[in-house]
Amino acid sequence: MTKRLGRKEPNTIIIGVDYHPSFQQIAFLDQETGECGERRLNHSDGEAEKFYRDLKQRGVSVRVEMEATGYSRWFERLLAELGIELWIGDAAKLKTKRVRKKKSDRQDA
Repeated sequence: MTKRLGRKEPNTIIIGVDYHPSFQQIAFLDQETGECGERRLNHSDGEAEKFYRDLKQRGVSVRVEMEATGYSRWFERLLAELGIELWIGDAAKLKTKRVRKKKSDRQDA
């Protein structure tokens, strides 16, 4: 990608999601500020949906990355509605690249 002079590239937040039917564990990185963190978002009370809608309202560019799962259709539709880029990885292929021995939701995100 080539940067154009005088044009600022949009701030992008990358969010890694470990998706479960009732919640998601996320890890995020703001590429512009370097801010990073982790958070658990519940689905049943609307917390996850509000989080992504708020990002859209702020006008930041967002990319969500997650392993393929059969329970995430509503989430995929929400991201498409909001215009948020979604990358879905093959869980079997991603697991072969892991260097750790112990599995955890925090590390999956």
